Amino acid sequence: MEVIKPVSQYLAVLLLSPLLPGVINRVKAMFAGRRGRPLAQLYFDLYRLFRKTPVYSRTTTWVFKAGPVVGLGALLAALAVLPFAGRPALLAFEGDFIFLIYLLGLARFAAVLAALDTGSAFEGMGASREMQFAVFAEPAFFLGFAALAHITGQGSLSGMFGSLTGDLWRTAAPVLALLTASFFIVLLAENSRVPADDPDTHLELTMIHEAMVLDHSGPELAFILFGAALKLWLFGSLIACMVLPRHGGLGAFNTALFILVLFGVAAAVGVTESITARLRLTKVPYMLITAFTFSALALIFQMGR
Repeated sequence: MEVIKPVSQYLAVLLLSPLLPGVINRVKAMFAGRRGRPLAQLYFDLYRLFRKTPVYSRTTTWVFKAGPVVGLGALLAALAVLPFAGRPALLAFEGDFIFLIYLLGLARFAAVLAALDTGSAFEGMGASREMQFAVFAEPAFFLGFAALAHITGQGSLSGMFGSLTGDLWRTAAPVLALLTASFFIVLLAENSRVPADDPDTHLELTMIHEAMVLDHSGPELAFILFGAALKLWLFGSLIACMVLPRHGGLGAFNTALFILVLFGVAAAVGVTESITARLRLTKVPYMLITAFTFSALALIFQMGR
C-alpha cells in the first residue's frame, strides 16, 4: 500500500507535464495580445506525431534512432527520484541528486550524439553550443544541491525538500532565495527558454536545441517533445518545492497547491520570455555564471552561519 501513492504521483507527472508548455504559450500570447494556442496543444501534437511514419536520412545510423529513446528514458528515470509536493519520491536514497544530474547529462549526451550522427554541420553547430552551455549550467546546478544538502542536513532529494519548513525559511531565507534564483536561471538555460535560447526560432545563427532535432520526425519527435515537457516539470517542481515549504494538512490540498505553484513557475517563464530579449550567444555564459555565483554564495553563507 505504501507504493501506491508514489506510483500515482509519478503517473500524475506523466499526465500533467504537457500542460506546462501550454501555460507558457498562453502567457506569451496574452502579452502579445493574441488568443494563443490551446492549453492542451501538446497533447494534440503528440497524438498526431505518434500516428506518423518517421523519415530517416541515408547518412544516419542506429545512434540517431536511439537518441530520443535514451533521452526520454533518462528523464523518466530522473522523475522517479523527484519528490512530489514535499512527499517522498518513488525512489529515494542517499546521493540521489547526483544520480539525477547524471541522468540529465545522459539525456543531453544522447541528443548530442543523435545530432552529430546526421553528418549535418548545422546540427553539429547546435550540439557544440549545447555542450558549451552545459559546462556552465551543470556546476551551478550541482553546487545548488550541495548548498541545499548543507542547509537541511539531508543527502537525498526527498529528505532535502521534506525538511524545508516555514521555520527553516525564516532562519535561512537569504540562502534559500539565492538557491531559488539559481535554479530558475538554470531552468531557463536547460529548457532552451529565452533569454538563453528561443524554442520558436528558425534562424540559423541563433538556434541551439532546435538545431539538434530538426531531422527527427514521427514518434521520435514525439519522444523529444514529451521529454522536453518532463524536463520542464522536473526543474519547475524543484523551484515549487523550494518556495512552498512543507506543512501539515490534507494531502489533496497540498497536491493542488503544489500543482498551482508549478503552473505559476511556468507562467513566470512565460512572463520572462515576454519582457526580455534573447541574449547574444557570447552573453549566455555570463547568465549561467551568475547562477553559479548564486549557488556558491548560498553555500558560503550557509557554512558561515
